[in-house]
Amino acid sequence: MKRLTAVLLVLFVALSLFAEGGQQRAGGKTVIGIAMPETHVERWVKDGNQLKAEAEKRGYTGLVQWANADQPTQNQQIAGFLTQGAKALIVGNINDGVVSAVADANREKALIVAYDRIIQGTHDYGYFITFNNYKVGTLQGQSIVAGLNLDAATTAAPKHITLFAGSPTDANANFFFQGAMDVLLPYINKGVLSVVGPFPKHYSEPAFAQIATENWQAPIAKARMEALLVGDARNVTLDAVLAPNDTLARAILEACKADSKYQAKLPVTSGQDAEFDSAVSIKNGEQYSTVFKDTAKLAEAAIILADQLLKGQAVNVPGTVIADGDLKQIGFTGTGYVTTLLLDPILVTKDNIQVPVTAGFYTDAQAAQLK
Repeated sequence: MKRLTAVLLVLFVALSLFAEGGQQRAGGKTVIGIAMPETHVERWVKDGNQLKAEAEKRGYTGLVQWANADQPTQNQQIAGFLTQGAKALIVGNINDGVVSAVADANREKALIVAYDRIIQGTHDYGYFITFNNYKVGTLQGQSIVAGLNLDAATTAAPKHITLFAGSPTDANANFFFQGAMDVLLPYINKGVLSVVGPFPKHYSEPAFAQIATENWQAPIAKARMEALLVGDARNVTLDAVLAPNDTLARAILEACKADSKYQAKLPVTSGQDAEFDSAVSIKNGEQYSTVFKDTAKLAEAAIILADQLLKGQAVNVPGTVIADGDLKQIGFTGTGYVTTLLLDPILVTKDNIQVPVTAGFYTDAQAAQLK
């Protein structure tokens, strides 16, 4: 009888600990699960590590995993976070296949924040935190206008540009592209800027699929650029390339460097994320620009948001604004709107390459190479 009583007591304690969830399994600390999409884009590695550090700074246990650009893998990772008792999830998703994992998390009453990529096709979460992604595209377009001095260009000698966009499964790619095109279209319509290759004027047009880059993969962008150089761009010299991020910009420029036509002068090429290799390229006069999104501030803001929500406090995250007016569209999931917090991006060229350096965005060794 005593033995049976002891066994039942052990079972009772075990079940009690299980019912208390991740707080017990994490040494009494609330767990925040951090699901990042991939490692082949440098920024996502930094984001994941920064989110973990910010969570732990505030007394949480931060668990982070990267999904190698595979949504089923990320869904399994999210399920793993829930098994470990996560009370909040910060999710940088890969595509809308994440909806089932979000539904599971919602049923478990875990708080979900979409991180820098909106989660499409569901209303099982309430918050999205990102940068003003339309402005990111606007800055990219403005950098091309400045780099080509388009205000002085003529129809007798138009400049030539080709267009690239990000992943078709990433809604941010739509805003990047549209922001840039809204700047460039007046020059195209005026006849001083000519598009070489596929030419969607809006991301909703079928031709957008022809310029999109699946999963932001650099080899895909490089192969497409190589094909353009011997195809549509064979008989012209490209003056500019609209590239949506730094990883793709460098791949595109690699293709150009292998073409004798561009040995003396590379096309004015935009970018995004202020990756170190691109910062060096900009300093050396190769890539023309990047857009600096201080992801350390984004990570900090995301954890402050999660902290306020977990504590039932009113949302008031320093350095952010709630998307409203036309920008409210950034928070549209296809089934409704989520509350969207926006941070401001900064255009970086050779003239102000020290901006991300001063912000502490690079290691000391990297910063030294940019001075």
